[in-house]
Amino acid sequence: MRDYFNRSNFVIRLIAMATLGLMFSIAATAKPVTIAPIISPEVIAAIDAVIIEKMREQMIPGAALAIVHRGKASYIKAYGKANLENDLPVTPDSLFMLASVSKPMLALGIALLSEQGKLKFDDPIANYIADTPKAWREVTLRHLLNHTSGIVRESPAFDGNKNVADIDLIKASFALPLDFPTGTKSQYCNICYFALAEVITRVSGKPWPQFMAEQIFATAGMSATRAASPTALIPRRVASYTSKNGVYVNEREYAALRPSGAFWSSINDLVKWEAALFNNRLISADTLNSMAIPAMLKDGSIIPFGEPSNATGYGLGWAISSVEGQSRVSHGGVLAGFRTLYARYPESGITIILLTNAATAKPASIEPLIAKIMFGR
Repeated sequence: MRDYFNRSNFVIRLIAMATLGLMFSIAATAKPVTIAPIISPEVIAAIDAVIIEKMREQMIPGAALAIVHRGKASYIKAYGKANLENDLPVTPDSLFMLASVSKPMLALGIALLSEQGKLKFDDPIANYIADTPKAWREVTLRHLLNHTSGIVRESPAFDGNKNVADIDLIKASFALPLDFPTGTKSQYCNICYFALAEVITRVSGKPWPQFMAEQIFATAGMSATRAASPTALIPRRVASYTSKNGVYVNEREYAALRPSGAFWSSINDLVKWEAALFNNRLISADTLNSMAIPAMLKDGSIIPFGEPSNATGYGLGWAISSVEGQSRVSHGGVLAGFRTLYARYPESGITIILLTNAATAKPASIEPLIAKIMFGR
């Protein structure tokens, strides 16, 4: 990794001058909190300029960013509005829906139960959910985690306006044929994570939201992170938006609780999550590293997963790729008007977390620009 602590002042000043008007028009609404002084003011200015420019281009009302180095927060900042109607700013404690960034969390719940000796990644799902169809008999927890099961992406019974029990949605998928033989291809699967959540419930003896709260989030010190609820009040909740003809409108959120995109969290809590991962307070380093190994298909091949330009595969709850010559272990999220991205760079120890509240946001186009600045490219 190139030295990202000292960048050219001349280049940064040019960037800052070019974006000065934007910085005043979309001002950050919370004072940045620099916890560990490892990023220079020039690099911070460049990062802020990118965020502010992309918020304008992509019509993003609000965002929250964290950069973590070896488990310690280097930079945390909130931008824009959490609620346009009430003119409320985003703060580092504002709660965004994580969408599919929840998948690595649920995967870690399975990993923790594995380390406790209560299950194995290669156990058949039939060991835990009765009456699975014959077509599912080869499907293991590993297949569910890495999207190689062949099971359809969504349950035919899913209705975003109804809070249907996970097991009923899972059983509704039994009648459908597999899209391909288990282990021969890769295809994103949300209902697979409903099944994993059901396994957590059955193996732990607690509803999966309770297990995650007690065994994962409490251990990490994530006091604000919580499962979604169609009825509960969520303090500091961020509103969800899209735009039509250049005008912001509210984006409808699902009433249903979705294990595949289950959690609300803040940028401050996600920094705690990263610290717990880095310091192996949730699972061992060996287990965490094994989750970042791309799935191998039956023919021995690894199919790229995600964007063809940089994707190299999918592990157990994590997408594997590379950016600016650095290996990246990441996951994005898309649900209602929330767009999120959590990207770990193991070689450098850097993690970049970006939360937004607009359906028009494209964190996958923003985060690599931040990485490029961090890596001094």
